[in-house]
Formats: sequence, structure tokens, C-alpha cells
Amino acid sequence: MSHKFQRNSPQMLGVASTVSSTTPSNQPRKRVKRCCRNFVTFMCTQVGVGALIVVYAIFGALTFMHIEREFVDTTTAHVLELRQNFSQRLWNITEEHNLIDKPLWVNETNSVLREYQAEIAAIIKNGYVGRSPADMWSFPAALMFCLSVITMIGYGNMVPRTPWGKGFTVIYATFGIPLYILYFLNMGRVLARSFKFLYRSLHDCTQEKNYDARLEALEGGGSLGALTLRKKIIVPSTACLWVIMFYILTGTIMFANWEKWSFLNSFYFCMTSLCKIGFGDFVPGASLTTAADVDAATQKLREDIAADPNEVSELQRIADQHSKLAINFIYMLLGMGLVAMCRNLMREEVRVKLKEMKEDTKLCVEDTRLRFVGCCGDPRDLYENDYY
Repeated sequence: MSHKFQRNSPQMLGVASTVSSTTPSNQPRKRVKRCCRNFVTFMCTQVGVGALIVVYAIFGALTFMHIEREFVDTTTAHVLELRQNFSQRLWNITEEHNLIDKPLWVNETNSVLREYQAEIAAIIKNGYVGRSPADMWSFPAALMFCLSVITMIGYGNMVPRTPWGKGFTVIYATFGIPLYILYFLNMGRVLARSFKFLYRSLHDCTQEKNYDARLEALEGGGSLGALTLRKKIIVPSTACLWVIMFYILTGTIMFANWEKWSFLNSFYFCMTSLCKIGFGDFVPGASLTTAADVDAATQKLREDIAADPNEVSELQRIADQHSKLAINFIYMLLGMGLVAMCRNLMREEVRVKLKEMKEDTKLCVEDTRLRFVGCCGDPRDLYENDYY
């Protein structure tokens, strides 16, 4: 049999050399494509999405710290100057009247204090919080701000003041909100599957004795009705509500002890945060404690200067301020996952209930029709008699 190209012909050698020369150059490209494909596949998993949202929040916190700490806030100096001016005016009024005419002194001091109050209220309305940007934009506080942006809670206790910060907030929310929705769906699916497995395991353990008893009754000559088949187990909505309530009560106790809130205010904060309302009237770590106060309290605790137990407790509370904000970040992320879990489980129960309701409605309509036919006869017979 003749071939157009022999095995060792120059044409075949040229093709082989071409293939061998192109194959090594394509291998790195294929390896890069394979690595990218594996990376994208991993990032679409539950672990990958969770890690991605944590990294995204840390990246946003560091970026906001770098941007907002460069903001030169002249409001603090203005407030200090305002306080000194009004103090001097009060002193001048006191020297002028010398408490001889007390009603006149009271009227003029009240007028000055009302004017000072109006000035301070206007400054606070414009965003003054009594702290410098360097103290306010600590890493845990910036992390909480990023969480409030991507979860659409929006506490409002911290806002960017610089144009670059406002622009970056828009871009950060544009990419962060879809990422959070992906995390919400994936985490809800994983937690729902895990909770369903746990619930079914507990249900099987509790129902095992009853099932064995029915099986023994059947083997002993009982009727087939004594043995009921195992049907699909659906997690009831009451179990989901109990899980959410337990989680909210845990957060209530935790924040009440940390922030010195009442239990009602702490419960109110947990509910509004998990429902993504975020009024901003109660926010963990939103006190006037600065980063310098935290460092000073930590240093004082290390030197063991404070001997008073109450003072030690207060210093410990201040020193743990940043760690509490980080724990609150984890609490909110896990809480959002539990809300998504309850959503998936309750949606499944609603579907099953609607399907059962549909079947029951069909049976009810059919039973009503049969009863009507049994009592009054088939209406079609009347039409047939009239026709003939």
C-alpha cells in the first residue's frame, strides 16, 4: 500500500517538528487556563465565597482607613474656639453684673447658652462626632462600616467625609452587594442542608422506638395499617424560629454586657440589624472611646497601675473595644447566614404545605361532587330525559 508521505520523509519530519515546537509553548497557556478554571470553581463554593467576602471586607477597611485618615477636620478646632468664646462671654456677664442683679444674670447666661447649644447642634448635624478621623477610622470600625455597606444595613454612625472616600464607597457597594447576595444564597443553602441533616437525625433517633414497635406488631399478626411508611421529613418553621430567637437572645446578652445597654435596647439592636433595617441609634463601639484611649488602657493594664477593681474593669472594657467590634462583624455575618437558612427551610415547608393543600382541595371537591350526585342524582340525566 502506497502512502503519500513516508514515515521518515522530510514532510513528516517537518510536521513533527512543528507540532513539537508548538506544544511546549501551549502548555503554559493551558496550565494557566486550568488554574484559572479551578480558582473560579473554588471561589464559587461556600468556602470560597465566605473567604472572598472576608478578604473583600478587609480590603475595604484598609482602603477606607488610608483615605479617610488623610481628611483634615477643622471642626474640632472650631468647636474648641467656640467653647472658649462662649466661656469668656459667660465670664464677662458674671463680672459685669457681679450677681447683684440675679434675674438679669440668669436671662443673659441662658441666652448665651441657648446660642451655644444651637451652634453645637448645627455642627453635630453636619457630622461632628467629637473624634478625629484617625481615632474614628480604626480597623475594626472600618470593618464594621464595610459590613454595613455590603449588607445594605447602613447604620450611619460613620460616613466618608472625603470626595475620594465617597467615590470609593459607590464602587465598593457596586461590587460588594452582589458578592454579599452570593454569600447569602450559598451560606443559606449550606446551613439549611446541615440543619436539615441534624433535624432528620434527631427525628430518626426519636422515632426509632415507635417504628420498631410497629414492626413487631406487624410480625405478630397485626394489620398492615400498624406499619406506616416513613415519609419525607420537612423541618418545621417553628424550629427555624427557635434557632433565630436563640441566636438573637445570645446577641442580646452579649451586647448588653459589653455595651452596658439595657436588654431591651440590645434586643432591639439585634433585631434591627438582622432584619437589615439599621437605624444607627445603637451601634457597638460607637462611643467616644478613641484609639488612643484603647492603647492607654491596654498599657495601663500591662503596667498594673490600677488597684481599684472597678477601674480595672473599666480599663478592660475599653481595651477590648476593638476585639468586640471584630466579634460583632462575625456575629452579623453568621446571623445573615442563619436568616438565609431559615428562608430556605421555610420556603420548602411552604411548598410542601401548598402541595398538600392543593391535593386536599381536589379531594374535597371530588367528595362534594360525589355526595351531591348521591343525593340528587347526576344532573346530566335530567338533560337527557328532556331531550328525548
